[in-house]
Amino acid sequence: MGMFERYLTLWVALAMLAGVLGGLAVPALFQHLAALEFAHVNLVIAVFIWVMIYPMMVQIDFSAIKDVGKKPAGIVLTLVVNWLIKPFTMALLGWLFFKVLFANWVDPQTATEYIAGMILLGVAPCTAMVFIWSQLTKGDANYTLVQVSVNDLILIFAFAPLTAFLLGVSDIFVPWQTLLLSVVLYVVLPLIAGVLTRQFMAKNPVRLTHFLAQIKPFSIAGLIATVLLLFGLQAQTIIQQPLAIGMIAIPLLIQTYAIFALTYFVGCKLRLPHQIAAPASMIGASNFFELAVAVAIALFGLHSAAALATVVGVLVEVPVMLSLVWFANRTRHWFNAR
Repeated sequence: MGMFERYLTLWVALAMLAGVLGGLAVPALFQHLAALEFAHVNLVIAVFIWVMIYPMMVQIDFSAIKDVGKKPAGIVLTLVVNWLIKPFTMALLGWLFFKVLFANWVDPQTATEYIAGMILLGVAPCTAMVFIWSQLTKGDANYTLVQVSVNDLILIFAFAPLTAFLLGVSDIFVPWQTLLLSVVLYVVLPLIAGVLTRQFMAKNPVRLTHFLAQIKPFSIAGLIATVLLLFGLQAQTIIQQPLAIGMIAIPLLIQTYAIFALTYFVGCKLRLPHQIAAPASMIGASNFFELAVAVAIALFGLHSAAALATVVGVLVEVPVMLSLVWFANRTRHWFNAR
């Protein structure tokens, strides 16, 4: 394990701090970076995430993907959690906290929008960063790719009707450009690059192994750069609305840990290998925040409470997922002991 991976939690914490301080010290710089977007996808963050994902795509043995279908339990678990459980538990927690427990501190309209933002996060399973969580838990790269790809395929057809049902509205605006561009940027293009790289180096396994060792640190560097930029972009919000962020974060934390625990427990009971169960749990626990933020802005406005809720989802995800990576790695023996 290299220096970056060994002290990853420290680097991420420093990146969060540096991002907030940078966002307060030079807000114009981060505003300029925020403006570099297309279809609500920030192009700078897209580059950083691409840097994260590409080294993992090169590691995928594409000839082995055909064997994934022989072990369908992990894919079924991923789909059941992401589409039959997670959206509904997120809606329930949003209602419980903002219509009951926090009702005296939040006006009804704001509470409704907070719930809407949480629902948007719950209906959008992770597409990009789950690859790095899979790598950090020594997940099966081939299997993770198929899990994410099947999820994305269902997302295209299920996102709008499920969101409309849970929000109780009849007409949901789906930013198809955001959805499709994100899938292309974070899955399709890195996948093609990985295929071409492996084909180019296939005749020299030693060279491929050396190349993989050289590019592996870029995944962590891309993650740290992404965290720094995300916290820099939201620095003003973090400072100006700490109470609102805290209230939104509580149900999001409960949801994330509960979904992970459920998926991990079921994966263990199903006797799934750890390299399949851990990424499945990470997919369930994390969110496709670019899509959630874009839809919240389209439906409720840039400065709405719903948009704020989706942004809080972005802010809490990385540190929470790192804690789950730690837990998954410490409990690997639960799966290997059988």
